[in-house]
Amino acid sequence: MDKNLIQRTISGIVYVAIIILCTTPLGAQLINSISPDLVKQHYLYYGLITFLLVVGSWECVKIMKFGKGYEKWIVFPVILIIFYMFSKRYFYHDFFFDFRLSEILALALIAIAIVTLFKYPTELYYDSGKLIFTVIYVALPFSFALGLPKYSSYDNTFSLEVLFLFILIWSSDTFAYLTGKFFGKHKMAPKISPKKTWEGYAGGVVLTLILSYFIEHYQHDLRGNWMVVGFLVASFAPLGDLVESQLKRNFGVKDSGNIIPGHGGVLDRLDSFLICAPVVYLYFILEKFI
Repeated sequence: MDKNLIQRTISGIVYVAIIILCTTPLGAQLINSISPDLVKQHYLYYGLITFLLVVGSWECVKIMKFGKGYEKWIVFPVILIIFYMFSKRYFYHDFFFDFRLSEILALALIAIAIVTLFKYPTELYYDSGKLIFTVIYVALPFSFALGLPKYSSYDNTFSLEVLFLFILIWSSDTFAYLTGKFFGKHKMAPKISPKKTWEGYAGGVVLTLILSYFIEHYQHDLRGNWMVVGFLVASFAPLGDLVESQLKRNFGVKDSGNIIPGHGGVLDRLDSFLICAPVVYLYFILEKFI
């Protein structure tokens, strides 16, 4: 068997296992079975998101090749300050009670950053542009991801929105790949991602919606309507891949890193999550008022 295939398989299994353990009660149950009451599930999830934020930020800084200006030295303090503000809301359960205009504006910044990447890439050749893009592209999505699950310190429950978000992203990517492989003829973005086709995109949407139906039918404790979530994920997950591909293409980089052997870096594996998490979070906000 190909050595690289074995490496990819093992690291892929470890990656999926970590996601499952940190986004479901299984992680805390496993650890507490060894040492009772050692950890609560929401701490594992927070630790996962914090780790991904730090590594993803470091990868983005390396990709964009910051110069010797002050921007390189303040990018991490700025990111940590933003994440700290969201962290306070996470631990005080403040994500679920009100509608904030500042959040909508922050979400709009992500859209502006994407447009800039594709339409005005020269703006990102300046360190100031690199600083702003890194903060928006990495810090905001992972910060908003803290607001996706619900948990209760009273009965130690932790909801599964993030796990099923990952499942839908993985299924969307897999369905789109398989559909595109067998039926793909019309390229979606040949210069950025030559293998993506419109037929694959359509197949990813349809088949992910089918999976979403079963999630909605059998998982009644999840926030929102998961047929809607499935449609949003299938629609925006390919955009996440295109954004990261365009970023690497602009700066002549093949992989964002090598922390996941055979799969690349955090940004390589979570490119779709970086777009889908804020989109789904926005839906959860709006769903409360509809």
